[in-house]
Amino acid sequence: MNVYDAGRIADLLQRSHGMHVVSTPDSADLIIFNTCHIREKAEEKLFSELGRVKKMLERRDPVGQVVFAVGGCVGQADGAEIFRRAPFVDLVFGPQNYHELPRMLEQLADGGRRLCAIDAEAVDKFDALPETGHRGPVASVTIQEGCNRFCSYCVVPYTRGREWSRPVADVLEEVRVCLDHGAVEIQLLGQNVNAYRAMDDDKTMFDLARLIREVARMASVKRIRFVTSHPADMNDDLLQAFAEVAALCPYLHLPIQSGSDSVLQAMLRGHSVDHYRQWAQKLRRVHPDMTLASDFIVGFPGETDADFNDTLALVEEIRFDHAYSFLFSPRPNTAAASMTFQVPLETGRRRLAILQEHLNRIQLENNRRQVGRREEILVETTSRLGSGMVMGRTRGNRRVNFAADPACIGQMVAVEIIEGLPNSLRGRLV
Repeated sequence: MNVYDAGRIADLLQRSHGMHVVSTPDSADLIIFNTCHIREKAEEKLFSELGRVKKMLERRDPVGQVVFAVGGCVGQADGAEIFRRAPFVDLVFGPQNYHELPRMLEQLADGGRRLCAIDAEAVDKFDALPETGHRGPVASVTIQEGCNRFCSYCVVPYTRGREWSRPVADVLEEVRVCLDHGAVEIQLLGQNVNAYRAMDDDKTMFDLARLIREVARMASVKRIRFVTSHPADMNDDLLQAFAEVAALCPYLHLPIQSGSDSVLQAMLRGHSVDHYRQWAQKLRRVHPDMTLASDFIVGFPGETDADFNDTLALVEEIRFDHAYSFLFSPRPNTAAASMTFQVPLETGRRRLAILQEHLNRIQLENNRRQVGRREEILVETTSRLGSGMVMGRTRGNRRVNFAADPACIGQMVAVEIIEGLPNSLRGRLV
């Protein structure tokens, strides 16, 4: 979602000030740090990067007048405190306020300083944004923001606000623009995307499944994905969409966070391990090639060795194709930050290392099982592996590198998988 927001900021500033994205900070007039606040490490990285870039620019001769801005969730959470820790920052704004950047830049030009816009009300900022300037085969479209869940460890409701869904017509119009600009895959985004609920112009209520079916009717849509979902908001209509909508890719990122019911209860997740297990089984029944991804937090307050072993057992049972895993990070204003029975840091680190060993092993084994398969690949870009190589993804969202002419970027091609690696696949163009 931050990548999407950054793209929309670039669209906005192109229209308002004729600005365009440059490749290095030392050639910029405006430097924006678009931030995440989910973990403390991300917040500290912001201030480290601010200092590094500031020093780099100070070595420039002559020194230019560069505007520094901090946006996103750290901007929302820390507000004016950012000016104290980094006095050279000129603008601070939250994720609901980036449409105000043109006005803030004008105020700055008129002599304003240290401007801050962090109103978290769920106003429709999208009305103030220009048509997306996205170019490329894969396009993201935000359909929902915020979260009403208030999981005890999570800061999202405080930085992104309460759940809010974009009107159906607005979503479909942005999808059409992306398709006109060459997209063939649409990724529908939301903090809690399967909580999407909105009316169309005929006052018909749409949930995520119905919206997916509407997007799939557009002639040039070849693939649809969505991220990220909450287990407690899964429903049978969405399950059937995987079975019936040809364009909907068999990939679901469905975070569970822990394999222990007692930990899930303390997290206020609103679902049990068995509830999650049943959805995983249903998904694989409706689509045998379903790729399942998840998130895990270890070292949550009160997590015992038995709780952690339950997580390992679930990982071995479900055999996730991909997973993000983190050490618990206490965040301000969350209930978990003040919980007793905090897990010692070394214990948490040890558990995280063990969990990641299990997740990485299973991911590698799953990738190796793809060898010999013929996959339809959407070629997205040139590969980091070198000249003559391109990178695309399977319908199950696995990255595949293979030799091909870069002219095929944006096309669907048939590729035979010849090698399964820890984080990707190698293929051969058929």
